Amino acid sequence: MTGGYSAVIAAQQASATAKNTWTTAVTVINPQALVTLPSNYLYLGKQLRVTAVMGVSNVITAQNQFTFQVMMGSIVAWSSGAIACNTAAHTLLPARLVVNLRVNTIGSGTSAHFIGSGQLSGIMWTYAAGADAATGACLLVPITTPAEGTGFDSTIANILDFWVGCQTSNAGNGVTVYEYYVEDLN
Repeated sequence: MTGGYSAVIAAQQASATAKNTWTTAVTVINPQALVTLPSNYLYLGKQLRVTAVMGVSNVITAQNQFTFQVMMGSIVAWSSGAIACNTAAHTLLPARLVVNLRVNTIGSGTSAHFIGSGQLSGIMWTYAAGADAATGACLLVPITTPAEGTGFDSTIANILDFWVGCQTSNAGNGVTVYEYYVEDLN
């Protein structure tokens, strides 16, 4: 183990602008919360924790799916996969995502990869169609076997970002990130 410390390396200072009426994943945090990881900052076994506290809205005309992504620039370094909302409508109800990432490989080109898993909580999420869970749902994500994300170049500086996509464009489907921070765990 190197370092032996834990530090917050990025934190959002104010709630982000609400995102809705979109399908392709977009950044959902404020620009000041972006963190540039310097070249060669990542090493084998390096661990980061990304936390987002959000308000999520969804309509009931279809069982919508949201996809959460940790990005290295424009590269999807980690994805939750498509997570379904249940069959009840919601307006900015609280949700929380905590993702633990570990650097699995490093290098130039597309050699570097994260692997990770997370916990997504909120009463709007479900593994299958159904109404709200009485006490809220806590899903382990991705809901498949964790796999390495898309490769990126760890020998150059990279901007760490947080994106969300929504299956159906509708003004009633949206995300507002209230709190966002990234922790360097080692």
